Amino acid sequence: MSQLKQRQCTVCRPGDAPLSDKELDALMLELCDWTLAIVETVKRLEKQFRFSDYAQSVAFAQRVAELADAEDHHPAMLVEWGSVKVSWWTHTINGLHINDFICAAKTDLLAAQ
Repeated sequence: MSQLKQRQCTVCRPGDAPLSDKELDALMLELCDWTLAIVETVKRLEKQFRFSDYAQSVAFAQRVAELADAEDHHPAMLVEWGSVKVSWWTHTINGLHINDFICAAKTDLLAAQ
């Protein structure tokens, strides 16, 4: 994760290929507790973050939103009392790109704040 969290997202254009299964397997080893999910045939990175109350959940979601704007890459988030589910994937290619792994690693850093 140390290398991913130091990187910046790059431009992803229509027609760029999603990461291969081999690339996904290697990058998954660099993340902690993220899962690979398939939603409507699209691969996503997902993780549930736990908090002690709703205010902490909302504060975390706001930090993720700020990260997303800074990287120009935006996740789906489900904010509930005591938890936030974050899902990263790249809409442009309907799959996973290195940007998703970069943002997932940076999201983990935000949970510790």
